[in-house]
Amino acid sequence: MDEEASPQVVGGVSAVDPAQGTVFPMRRWTGDDPGFVAALALAREQGGVLSRRQAYELGLPRWVLRREVRQRRWRRIGNQVVAVHTGPLPTMAHHWAAVFSGGPRALLDGASALVAAGLVRFEPDRVRVSVPRGARVRRTPRYDIRQTRRWDRTDRQHGAGVPRTRPAVAAVRAALWARSDREAVLVLSMAVQQGLAAPPAIGQELLRVRRDKRRTLLHEVVNELLDGARALGELDVARELRRRGLPAPSRQALRQDRRGRYYLDLYWPELRLVVEVDGIHHAWAENVVDDALRQNDIALSGDVVLRLPLLGLRLAPDDFFAQIARAIRSRQSSMAA
Repeated sequence: MDEEASPQVVGGVSAVDPAQGTVFPMRRWTGDDPGFVAALALAREQGGVLSRRQAYELGLPRWVLRREVRQRRWRRIGNQVVAVHTGPLPTMAHHWAAVFSGGPRALLDGASALVAAGLVRFEPDRVRVSVPRGARVRRTPRYDIRQTRRWDRTDRQHGAGVPRTRPAVAAVRAALWARSDREAVLVLSMAVQQGLAAPPAIGQELLRVRRDKRRTLLHEVVNELLDGARALGELDVARELRRRGLPAPSRQALRQDRRGRYYLDLYWPELRLVVEVDGIHHAWAENVVDDALRQNDIALSGDVVLRLPLLGLRLAPDDFFAQIARAIRSRQSSMAA
């Protein structure tokens, strides 16, 4: 009787079919395997992470994922995600991992969606993901995944990139979910200032909010933004000028010099008086020279320029507004003479 043939083994690996009890060859799944290459390429587009579902759809079996994790070439991020390296994860990777952890209808939302859209110099405390009411929520300590009645499929941003809400929607929700009223105003202002969402679009989305403790505040802020204020400091100064009975300025007045166009923060054209509100961005190295050149250009045109740093607005508001009031009175007297 002929001797039973041995199974053909690839790379010294074989497996048994539990249903048939037969031995069959297994692929080694080395780094040059087309499925492996495709998985790594997709992960690179997502900050270095893959969902388990994506890996399976590319043909990688479960045992390959377990092998890569066991041999410490990859690592698990929760139950639904693997990172294809063991180094630190960039923000993009956390965004994708959070959405994968939330399930097929999950959307990056609030401030996290704004960051994914390009918001800079604002750091959410956790990555926020929204899923519709009734969806299964996979809890994870890494990410804030929540059901919300505000979820709507039309809120999704079209195009490539991590699934997320549109910037106008994200800005409103970031403000609603902010840790304080001040943070709520800040994130709305930054979204407009950095060109992610226009005030009319934010206002349109805010009309959908029927009940919330910040609804009135946010309507006031959007009205200010529609009126031309583009930074948190300008909003604060405008309110304080009204409270003190001082005349309202023209906000964001456009000027042009040899270097191009720029905006004056607060301008009283009839008085030739300018107040420049210095937020934290004025201290960044790339802005110092431009700010100095701009102030010199304004002064040479005959306008009086006062500077109001946000730190001064917090620590010595009476002193700075007394200077503004004095400048207004002085310019009124000069113009009347």
